[in-house]
Amino acid sequence: MLVRHGETEWSKDGRHTGTTDIPLTQVGREQALRLGSELARWQFALVLSSPLQRALDTCRLAGYGDVVQLRPDLAEWDYGRYEGKTSAEIATEQPRWSLWTDGGPGGETAADVARRVDRLITGVRRVSGDVLLFSHGHVLRVLTARWLGEMPETGRYYALETAGLSVLGYEHENAVIWRWNQPLP
Repeated sequence: MLVRHGETEWSKDGRHTGTTDIPLTQVGREQALRLGSELARWQFALVLSSPLQRALDTCRLAGYGDVVQLRPDLAEWDYGRYEGKTSAEIATEQPRWSLWTDGGPGGETAADVARRVDRLITGVRRVSGDVLLFSHGHVLRVLTARWLGEMPETGRYYALETAGLSVLGYEHENAVIWRWNQPLP
């Protein structure tokens, strides 16, 4: 199961939040607490989180702080010079810029992020049982594309809201999306 972290000031404002380690808003904290009751219906063999506080705090508030293992490969995309900027601000400098094809200038490309999530997927596929991942919007979108055997740029089609729940798995031997971007009740 994939969980995008709860709301932050920058996610609320549409700012690219990669390596900047900012906290959850009060709404984000409330979202994380509500995630706990939704996730309680599942049994997880492994719980992993990005080390960035917005993901880790979401994990802790959802009730998994005592079992979580940190994975730097789950950290958000490094947006380089576009860190903290909105898409509209970036468009004034680079009208045709796309994170998915151009990457973050001075940061990571889609291929860089794919290498990280490919390592993670290899490990997750070895686990017997369900795995819970707390992470960030863009890296989870690349992870989903790679789970399905797609190019990392395909992640552009898998939008995620804050505190959204998604389930990846298998139908027979085929990697599939079982649920996507499920909002909290």
